[in-house]
Amino acid sequence: MYSSLFQQWIGNIRRFFASRNLLSRLILINMAVWILLLLAGSFLFLFQSESGTHEVVRFLAVPADLQLLLQRPWTLLTYMFLHERFWHIFFNMYMLYFSGKIFLEYLTERHLLQVYLIGGVAGAILYILAYNTFPVFAAAIAQSAALGASASVLAILIAIAAYVPDYNLNLAFFGPVKLKYVALVFILIDLLSIQSGNAGGHIAHLGGALAGFLFIALGKQSATTKKNTFRLHDLFSSIRKKQKHGFKEVHRNRRPLTDEEYNLKRMEKQKEIDNILDKIAKSGYESLSKQEKETLFKQSKP
Repeated sequence: MYSSLFQQWIGNIRRFFASRNLLSRLILINMAVWILLLLAGSFLFLFQSESGTHEVVRFLAVPADLQLLLQRPWTLLTYMFLHERFWHIFFNMYMLYFSGKIFLEYLTERHLLQVYLIGGVAGAILYILAYNTFPVFAAAIAQSAALGASASVLAILIAIAAYVPDYNLNLAFFGPVKLKYVALVFILIDLLSIQSGNAGGHIAHLGGALAGFLFIALGKQSATTKKNTFRLHDLFSSIRKKQKHGFKEVHRNRRPLTDEEYNLKRMEKQKEIDNILDKIAKSGYESLSKQEKETLFKQSKP
C-alpha cells in the first residue's frame, strides 16, 4: 500500500515538472540556485576559503544598507530566488506549489509571474524602508541582508485569497477551511513574529502580502471603473474588453439594445461565470463540462 502511494506521489511530481508550466519553472529555478550555492560551498571548502559561500550570498542577497544597495541593484531581483538552508527552501517551495496551483485555476501564468516578482520587490522595499526608518534596526543596517522567496510566495497566496476568499481547503485535523482564513493566519504570524530574531524577514513577508492584495484589489477597481486612467497589467482586461466591444457583437444586424437590456444581458453572463467559478471551488476544474470550459476560456481571453 505504502509503496503504491509513494509511486503515485513520485508520478505526480514527474508529471508536474514535465508540464513545464511557469509554476514548475519557478520552483526549478529556486532549486537550481540552491544546488549551485551548495556546489559553490563545496568548491570553496576545497580551497580552504574562510568565507565559504558567505560572500556569494552577500553578493546576491538584498542589503538593508542603501549605499550598498545602490552598488548592487540586481539584488532586488536575485534575493527572491536565493536560499541557504534546506528547510527554508523546502517550505517556500511547498507553499509556492500549494498557492500557485490554486492561483492558476483562476488566473494566468503571466499574472503568476507578475505577482511573484512584484511581491518580491515590494517585500524588499518594505524591509529596506523599515531598517532605515525604525531606530531598533539602526545598529544592524550595515550587516543585514534579506534572502528567500517568502515575500513572493506570500504575495501569491494573499492574491488568490483576495480573488477567491471562500475557496475551501481540506486541511488535516481541521477539515474544510476557507482560503481567506488561511491567508489571515499567515499574516498574523508574521505580525506577531516581528520581535523574533528574523524581524527583517517577517517585514518582507508583509510587504509581499500587501503587494498581492493590492494587485487584486486595484485590478478589480480598474475593471469596474469607467475611467481608463489606471490598468494593472490588464488583470481583468477580458471584462473591460467585453464592456468596450460588446455593443458591436450584440447589435449586429438588429436594433440597438436599451441600457436596461444591455445591463441585464451582461448581468446574466456574469452570473453564468460566477456559477462556473463556484463549481470549480467545490469540485475542481475537471468537473466542468466542455461547454463550461469553453465559456470560461472565452471570458479569460484578453
